[in-house]
This record gives sequence, C-alpha cells and structure tokens, in this order.
Amino acid sequence: MKAAVVQFKASKDKQTNLKKVISYIAKAAVKNAKLCAFPEFMMFYTSSSQTPKQLASLAETINGNFVSTIAESAKQNKIQVIGSFYEKSRKKDRVYDTSFVIDKSGKVISTYRKIHLYDALGFKESDKMISGSKISKPVKTSIGKTGMMICYDLRFPEMSRSLAAAGSEVLVAPSAWVKGNMKEEHWITINKTRAIENGCYMIAPDQVGNIYCGRSLVVDPYGKVLLDMKKKQGIGFVNIDLNKVKQTRKILPLLKNRRTDVYPTLKA
Repeated sequence: MKAAVVQFKASKDKQTNLKKVISYIAKAAVKNAKLCAFPEFMMFYTSSSQTPKQLASLAETINGNFVSTIAESAKQNKIQVIGSFYEKSRKKDRVYDTSFVIDKSGKVISTYRKIHLYDALGFKESDKMISGSKISKPVKTSIGKTGMMICYDLRFPEMSRSLAAAGSEVLVAPSAWVKGNMKEEHWITINKTRAIENGCYMIAPDQVGNIYCGRSLVVDPYGKVLLDMKKKQGIGFVNIDLNKVKQTRKILPLLKNRRTDVYPTLKA
C-alpha cells in the first residue's frame, strides 16, 4: 500500500498552514496514496516568545475547525490522514500535543496525547503543555495496524515496544525534531533502531525550517531507509508491504524471544 509523507515548514498562521495541509492531502490522493502522514506542530509554529496563554488561546478541540476541515478533505479525497494539533485542556494555559488518525470517510478513528513532554536539551514543553496519561491502542489503517507516537516519545524504547507487543505493524511518529549537536544522528539512529528492534515500519514525518532539522524518514522492518526527505519541503511516497513485517519477525523473532518473565526480577 502506498503511503505519503509530508515535510513542510509551518508558519505562525493557522489558516495558512491549513491551506497547505489541504493541498498536500489532494496531491497525495492524486498519486493514489492510501494514507497521508503529517509532522508535529503542523497547526502552527510556536516560537519561544509565545506565552502559554497565547498558545492556549489558539488551541482547539478535536471537533474544532482545524481537524474538521482536514477530516472533510480526507473524505472528499477518500484518503486516510495522520496529523497533529494543539488541543485545548482543562488546565489553565496548558494544551495537549495531540495526534489523530482520520479514515477515508472523514471520521476520527484514533487520537493520542503526547505523554513524554520535551523537557530536555534546554527546552521545557511542560511550561506550555500538559502530558497525556495513556498510550493509545494500535488502530487498523490501510497500511496496517498502526501505533501512534510523537517526536520525543521516540527516545523511550518502552513505548514503541509496548505498541509493537500490542500488535503494531507500523509506528508513526509526527515530529518537530530540533536542530543541534548530533541531533540528526540521534534522529536517524533512533528511527532505525525502533524499526529494527520491533520488526516494524517506522514512519516519521518531520518539520523542516524554523528550528527543525527535517530528514523525514520511513524505515523498513529490517532497518533499511526507504525515504529520507533531507531538507526539502514537499511530499514523499513509499510502499508499505506487510509481508516484510511478517518475514522479518519470522527470521528475527525479537518480540517472541523476549524474556518478560525475567526482566521484572531486576530491582533497582
């Protein structure tokens, strides 16, 4: 099945970005992609000078205009869409960083609120955001059983392993990976590792420009990079072959060979 991956530079304007998103969805559908995946912070770019209150005022609910417009586009183009948005929360001046899966009928079939906030390497997302409290179950999509992660979640192997053990054949991680010393090396190594150790596809659409490094990736279950979008804005396409997941997990049965009976016996 063909999947589309979008890499773009989000502006600070929500409506400008929404128009871009709708355009990319249409382009993906014309090329017969069954699913189109977008990066984190596709709603708008948040600079360090934007206050928590300002960010919260621009956030929406899952039924708001941003996601609803994307859902309508998915329906019109008969394509599934994975993306993200700033979701309103009940906590004052805090938002969720939330991803969503929309099916080709325009229905939101899954959402996931980022659980690992990026409080590292000089950043503190918890100043503006609130973390989710659960990992969403893998959801059936046109490219396979799909597990959702967001950006910094990639650095925590427990999460991808939990999703793989729950049946994920594909992991999708909308990201806005910040530039910095060794950051691109970390990005590529981590995405390849998550694919290899779980015997699954890794799809990681990334922001480019502003403070982000680009390099949106798709990695196959044996660690081969199928797509690297470098620094270009645009759309890339890959074929997802679930037989490759089955074959890889058969010859390299990492999930099957785990010793979950032994691991808990080690006490800190």
